[in-house]
Amino acid sequence: MILDLICQKNSGERVEGAGDSGSVIVGARSEMAVSKLAETGPVSRSPARPAERQALDVTAGPDRVTRPAPAGRRRLRSALSLLGPAFVVSVAYVDPGNFATNFAGGAGHGFALAWVVVMASLMAVLVQYLAAKVGLSTGRTLPELCRDRFSRRANVILWAQAEVVAMATDLAEFVGAAVGLNLVFGLPLLPAGLVTAVVAFVILALEQRRRRRFELAIIALLMLVAAGFGYLFLAAGDEHYGQLAAGLVPSLSGAGTLTLTVGIIGATVMPHVVYLHSALQKDRIPAKGQRERRRLLAANKWDCIIGLGAAGVVNLVMLCVAAALFHKPGLTGISDLGAVHGQLGTLVGGGAALAFGVALMASGLSSSSVGTYAGQVVMAGFMNWHVPVAARRLVTMLPSLIVLALAVNPSQALVYSQIVLSFGIPFALIPLLLITWDRTVMTDMVNRRVTSTLMFLTTGIITALNLCLLYGAVTGHSS
Repeated sequence: MILDLICQKNSGERVEGAGDSGSVIVGARSEMAVSKLAETGPVSRSPARPAERQALDVTAGPDRVTRPAPAGRRRLRSALSLLGPAFVVSVAYVDPGNFATNFAGGAGHGFALAWVVVMASLMAVLVQYLAAKVGLSTGRTLPELCRDRFSRRANVILWAQAEVVAMATDLAEFVGAAVGLNLVFGLPLLPAGLVTAVVAFVILALEQRRRRRFELAIIALLMLVAAGFGYLFLAAGDEHYGQLAAGLVPSLSGAGTLTLTVGIIGATVMPHVVYLHSALQKDRIPAKGQRERRRLLAANKWDCIIGLGAAGVVNLVMLCVAAALFHKPGLTGISDLGAVHGQLGTLVGGGAALAFGVALMASGLSSSSVGTYAGQVVMAGFMNWHVPVAARRLVTMLPSLIVLALAVNPSQALVYSQIVLSFGIPFALIPLLLITWDRTVMTDMVNRRVTSTLMFLTTGIITALNLCLLYGAVTGHSS
């Protein structure tokens, strides 16, 4: 069905934000563009070799006869080539900060906060779809559009808060990867942090050479995280599905639930990848004409649903595993990732502990690379400053290395970093809402009324939760 929606030559389905005519691409131009992408990846700095651009099966022989690849294979290749950016940003939605908040929520409150994970995941799909649509429609990043639309002072404020968010993100991802390396290989935290920096540089080098390779490397690490938690879910057992169903009903009761709710949302809806997603879709596949834009918009929708939906499932599995194993007398206060790893080994076995460590390591390594890339987009967009990626990586990782060197509780640092991230979300969502409902900017991809309403509600809910947390912190009536 998805292949038909993305690749079908003639369809009457309307696509959100694509005007009223509602057809999808026909013509040789789009088929050639998608076939090329399937073989070579998105537009990159390195030209593809001629052999990589061929979409034919070659039969060796004296006369060297060629024949077209089967139609089904071409359609599958075309569809898969259109997917990728949402999977890259979804890595940020299962970063080490999610490990800390989901395990703390599951251990302390059982399945009661399952609704928060589901709500945050649905918000993420909507937000990232709109962010990607900005890049697809305008050929520019969200920060670049903000630079043109808002005053210099407003852009400085947006850039400054985005840099604070980037440092909080780096803290979560760097510390998480270091803890994962420590758990799996026994490396001390500070050397593990330095290894994380080196690996992040290597992954970022792939993006400099060819973006599709970068996407595939990130997707591979994401699959490793998903596989690790799939194994943990099956190994843990003892899942109480009735309690899980009850946890899908929104409620905030019990000490610390509001703080964890804001932390979970901050760990799930990530402001830095809102900026990044617009850059990943910017000129990824050149579109000639309105019909091609509609087809790419349909592909973007399914990219977000599949990629971010998968990340949401992983988050829910984290909370379920924590609720099933640790929401018991003597274990409800467990939130330290090292303690979680040790208890998994005791309660389930060494295989479960290893799966947790590998998933944490893969999460931290992939998300740290994505975070650095997002920081480049933010600085270049808001301020028009272009700093070498190595210099930026060195500056933003300093707070993380200081935390590791001072032996601060890593899990507590992760939870607090997610709260900081949550306060940065409205600064990304409000400009996104203003730009995506502006027809002069978005043209035929402007938001429909229902889309803008949902985005307004999403922004309002997150802002209200942050204000409640701030009020509780000031008055001492936190919940």
